[in-house]
Amino acid sequence: QLQLVESGGGLVQPGGSLRLSCTASGFTLDYYNIGWFRQAPGKEREGVSCIHTSGDRTNFPNSVKGRFTISRDNANNTVHLLMNSLKPEDTAVYYCAAGVDQPMCWLYPYYYDYWGQGTQVTVSS
Repeated sequence: QLQLVESGGGLVQPGGSLRLSCTASGFTLDYYNIGWFRQAPGKEREGVSCIHTSGDRTNFPNSVKGRFTISRDNANNTVHLLMNSLKPEDTAVYYCAAGVDQPMCWLYPYYYDYWGQGTQVTVSS
């Protein structure tokens, strides 16, 4: 009943861009903080962005700050992650997640209750 689905991953050359989408069914994303996480083989899961229910408060780690943008499309129950200036080290499976409202959104999996299945992003020449 409650489902998140990521889409938009694929193969891109260094310096290119991809837009990932996270679409919900069974609940309304307007009422949840949304986080994006990534995990590369052999590495810990890393939060790369989150957006508050309000849509005007976001967080990014230094590894992606200035290159990634997160936004809400409430009419389509979707959150987007626009990734610019991609680097080979951005290669990972990217997951979106929804969590109950907090004063701010956090880049830690603990705060998120619903997770998508992930979409592969590969940055390579």
